[in-house]
Amino acid sequence: MAVKKAVIPAAGLGTRFLPVTKSMPKEMLPIIDKPVIHYVVEEAIDAGIDDIIIITGRGKRAIEDYFDDAPELRMHLERHGKCQQLEDLKNISRLEGIHFIRQREPKGLGDAVLCAEKHCGDDPFAVLLGDDIMKDHTPCTKQLMDIFNKTGSSVIAIQQVPEEYLNRYGIVKGKECGENLLLLEDIIEKPHPEAAPSQFGSIGRYVFSPALFSCLKLTSKGSGGEIQLADAIRLLIKKEDVYGYCYSGKRFDTGDKLGYIETIIDYALDDETMRMPLREYLKLRVS
Repeated sequence: MAVKKAVIPAAGLGTRFLPVTKSMPKEMLPIIDKPVIHYVVEEAIDAGIDDIIIITGRGKRAIEDYFDDAPELRMHLERHGKCQQLEDLKNISRLEGIHFIRQREPKGLGDAVLCAEKHCGDDPFAVLLGDDIMKDHTPCTKQLMDIFNKTGSSVIAIQQVPEEYLNRYGIVKGKECGENLLLLEDIIEKPHPEAAPSQFGSIGRYVFSPALFSCLKLTSKGSGGEIQLADAIRLLIKKEDVYGYCYSGKRFDTGDKLGYIETIIDYALDDETMRMPLREYLKLRVS
């Protein structure tokens, strides 16, 4: 069955970016002139997904407003002949098929995904974390969908993680079963480095069979007193095949302060109007 639905959890409290996230969702932090979540939604659409569920929480209304139409602003831009800004605004409104579900309490990533069960039903679905941006010629989600279509099994994106960061990720154990592909045997959420089964960590892109929902319902509170998605994947591995795909594209963790700055610099260097002035400025700063 083709993957046509995506779940984007965006209900986290964003505590690493306080105090700004007291009033602004971390997913709305700008990468130059577009918020992080815009890039995530674009990835889902570019992968061919036409039904997107964004899981929000209290204080996240700005995300819904961003993807809504803004007739007053549109008319203002029309009156003042600001054609490029008007076109940019219209392009946001054209991102259709977006729905919003509120997570009533911050119970963790696993609980946020479970909020989409009724909408997804018995269909397979992708999950894209709302603060990870993937940069590649082929969207990361599309690469996972291709593997799902070939295997009929759930698949998660993984990358090698530096040893000092192993306790920040769900770390997998698996056997090689193809090019850049592992058949997973286990996944451990935020292990101590000495207990990590490998250096490959889950990086925020997944395609799941609907069987994940029953596993989420059986998942107890784990790390941080929250329902962890990795713990549900661990149960899913016992029920059916789950694969890990070694993603070779560039991943930006905008939920981390340094990662956020790196993302802005990388995208600015890709912009022809900013590249040279920024390079000159950086040379002056680091000389």
